[in-house]
Amino acid sequence: MELFLMTLTTGILVGGIYALVALGWVLIYKCSGVLNLAMGELTLIGAYVSLSFYSMGVPFVLSLAISLVIGFVLGVLTERIFLDKLIGEPVLTVIMVTVGLSFFFKGCIELIWGTDTQVFAPAVFPLEPIRIGPLIIGQVYLWSFVAAIILLVVFVSFFKYTRWGLAMQATADDEMAALSIGVSARFVYAAAWAIAFMSAGVGGTLLGNINGLNISVGYLGLLVLPAVVLGGLNSVPGAILGGIIIGILQNFCGAYLDRFFPGGVKEIAPFVFMAVFLLFKPYGIWGWERIERV
Repeated sequence: MELFLMTLTTGILVGGIYALVALGWVLIYKCSGVLNLAMGELTLIGAYVSLSFYSMGVPFVLSLAISLVIGFVLGVLTERIFLDKLIGEPVLTVIMVTVGLSFFFKGCIELIWGTDTQVFAPAVFPLEPIRIGPLIIGQVYLWSFVAAIILLVVFVSFFKYTRWGLAMQATADDEMAALSIGVSARFVYAAAWAIAFMSAGVGGTLLGNINGLNISVGYLGLLVLPAVVLGGLNSVPGAILGGIIIGILQNFCGAYLDRFFPGGVKEIAPFVFMAVFLLFKPYGIWGWERIERV
């Protein structure tokens, strides 16, 4: 029972970070109908920027804030340089461009920061775990989860209560109707990429504090895809729920199945679960069901 509770708790805490990264996937899909396959590299860029400033002696919170600003700028530049001319083009064309961006960003990361594992030194969060009854929880998991939830609340509030957020939702619901009332599609797409860069970067920074930072963290950004599909590709609440479910599933598989199937069942399980889940609910938990009458 103690192992079960610790695995469940750790899964929920890690799932909160996955939910933050999943938000970036959902934003771009909601606004443009495109799966951004460069999401893992966006996660890496934000994490390395935070690490670079932290290594210079900048306080962690300020380093994170600087990475948010830089992520916003990079998101706008990426959309303007690579994707702005593709508005109205087939979705597959845009998806293939994001594949190219993935390789481009990965090459830039390896050129600037290398491929060796780097850690936040000194440690950002206290190393001594917190004991709650029989549970032993690492503080890095706990505080990373708290930071992820705070940022999720900020982003969700942005979409619900601000003019820009409402404009993005309007474009996602009906692009032509949004354009007819004066909403700028170019602004919406640029803002979506900017916020995706920001949320993915923060998620990567928090994941880097847990396991160290190297090029494989980009795979963790791709690992969030099952969480996005599970919750619904265009649902912000679904991204949050999906992230937590995948975090729990991954930790349970690592705790109970790795002994029988050594070699990475923890990483494979979310994708297997996604494939099976889609057989029964193709649109995810809260995804929009599109019905076409012929």
